[in-house]
Amino acid sequence: MSDEVIVLENVWKIFGARADEALDAIESRGLGKPEVLEEFGCVVGIADCSFTVERGEIFCVMGLSGSGKSTMVRHLNRLIEPTAGKITMLGRDVLGMGPSELRELRARHIGMVFQHMALLPHRTVRDNVAFPLQVRGEPKSRRWEVSQACLSRVNLDGYEDRFPSELSGGMQQRVGLARALASDPEVLLMDEPFSALDPLIRRQLQDQFMALSAEMNKTTVFITHDLDEAIRIGHRIAIMKDGRIVQIGTPEEIVTQPADQYVKDFVEGISRLKLVFAHSIMEPIADYQPRPTENLAEGPRVHHGTDLDQLIDISVTTEQPIVVTDDENNDVGVINRATLLKGIQGGKA
Repeated sequence: MSDEVIVLENVWKIFGARADEALDAIESRGLGKPEVLEEFGCVVGIADCSFTVERGEIFCVMGLSGSGKSTMVRHLNRLIEPTAGKITMLGRDVLGMGPSELRELRARHIGMVFQHMALLPHRTVRDNVAFPLQVRGEPKSRRWEVSQACLSRVNLDGYEDRFPSELSGGMQQRVGLARALASDPEVLLMDEPFSALDPLIRRQLQDQFMALSAEMNKTTVFITHDLDEAIRIGHRIAIMKDGRIVQIGTPEEIVTQPADQYVKDFVEGISRLKLVFAHSIMEPIADYQPRPTENLAEGPRVHHGTDLDQLIDISVTTEQPIVVTDDENNDVGVINRATLLKGIQGGKA
């Protein structure tokens, strides 16, 4: 079975009565977003977007307001119908599904977490979490058993009989996460779930979510406007602008190899110390010419995945260059003081 859980291929969403005409004009005449609005009265929501998400991956989609990121995530479970393109989830053609098949996909295989959780105010915390199982027709004993287990996972033991109005914002988000987990979906779609929270609570929930995602092996598409959040939790990041994906990469690739000035401006204030690793800044050992005072045999050895922060700590303890090793413990590169400083500044050796 393929490890590709979600596949988007050349997906377009154009809002307006003349969407098909507008798409033809874009493809034949190269019209931009302003021209499409002026000529056809249509708004380009997302434009020719493609990506894959691997099993167990946290894939962050990041962009400013209006970039198309929330429109994008709503296509994955067809809350919004695309104008063109193909969407595959868990090996199934999402756009080819009928109403009953689509309901089954949403109910059993996808969990959604929004910024505003829309918890049912007249239901207790336990009943809110159990609601997806009630929709599926599960017996009450099973609903309560699962609800209790999910609440325990998000550290809300003892709050089962409270109502949403009695909880803080962070606790309500935990209830929302527990509700999304209750049906044990393979895929989580999270649309800025923590953005309205205070920084400390937000960080705590990020930590909790990352731990749960790793433990339960959930495949997640996580929408955010905050690059710090995307870098902190994402295995890969897609950056959007004006409905288009301008770059997809690991946090390290985004920071060290921005695709254009737009991405470069985004990452300018990001600390590189935990995001840039030895393999990115080292000089290949075959090309390295030691100075007379250097002896690579006496230099400390580090794994190629050692980050800049750790490399700095090591460099202050020795006058010798740092030797970088691969996964089989073979010497593959060298980092000296000059190389390290260029890495910190953003240059390459």
